[in-house]
Amino acid sequence: QVQLVESGGGLVQTGGSLRLSCAASGFPPYYKAIGWLREAPGKERERVSCISRTDGTTFYQASVKGRFTISRNTANDTVYLQMTSLRPEDSGTYICAGDPFRLCEFPGSFGQGIQVTVSS
Repeated sequence: QVQLVESGGGLVQTGGSLRLSCAASGFPPYYKAIGWLREAPGKERERVSCISRTDGTTFYQASVKGRFTISRNTANDTVYLQMTSLRPEDSGTYICAGDPFRLCEFPGSFGQGIQVTVSS
């Protein structure tokens, strides 16, 4: 049984930093990618960043490039999202997601989500 467990969210001021973690378990070795989606009131769910479990290829949404860094620890199958220079528009529920074939374009597994709030 696959499982994704997020940690690390919270409240931070504009310009601050946070690191999110997603501990994955139960995924077969060929499962393509794990990453982060974001939900905010009045907005569609969006793909923020994703990393391939097979070759380390990454995806970043344009608005977070240069500010967010995704990485993975293959030993314990944990994915991290280091977020810096945070802005109020980065606020939302961050959901760890797994995609068996692509870089989180069509995820099929989801964590519970964790709240990130950036105050202005």
